[in-house]
Amino acid sequence: MTITYSCIANGRTVLAELALTGGSYQEATAKVLRLVLLRAEPRTIMQMGSYIYHTLFIDGITYLCATDNALDTVAPSAFLKKMKYNKNQSDCMISTMRSQVTDVKTVLTQNIEIILEKEEKSNIYLDSTDDLQTPVEEFPKTRKISRRISWKHFKKILIITVAILLSILIILLSTNVIPT
Repeated sequence: MTITYSCIANGRTVLAELALTGGSYQEATAKVLRLVLLRAEPRTIMQMGSYIYHTLFIDGITYLCATDNALDTVAPSAFLKKMKYNKNQSDCMISTMRSQVTDVKTVLTQNIEIILEKEEKSNIYLDSTDDLQTPVEEFPKTRKISRRISWKHFKKILIITVAILLSILIILLSTNVIPT
């Protein structure tokens, strides 16, 4: 038994392929990928021409290999598992992504702390200047104005925080760090 062809595909797009022998695998591979997507079964074995195509379909990614022997299914299955579980690149990518997310969280926390400090200082200055300049009967009005300003700043901070957290969540979901 010889594995003569292998590829990795996202949907019907072949991402990487290797052919050990000459031959036209593209047409058969396109048919196999179409059938795998239609069936959406985790494992399939099908014959096209003189080759047997073994597939492993997980999370929209298809791992495919072609053999010249229909009787052996153990070796192709083991080969497909090795293709899927190549941990060196994915672990490195995940750890890189996690460190980037941690960096974004740190910067976000620092920015929020700076904004809160500046808002607190501005409120102190607003309160002190309002107290000095306004007569006693207008004092409740100035408190309402400063509360409105504080509320506007709070809403801005809240919106920015939610937007950044949503973008982090989208990044984590798109890179499959958080499984869907």
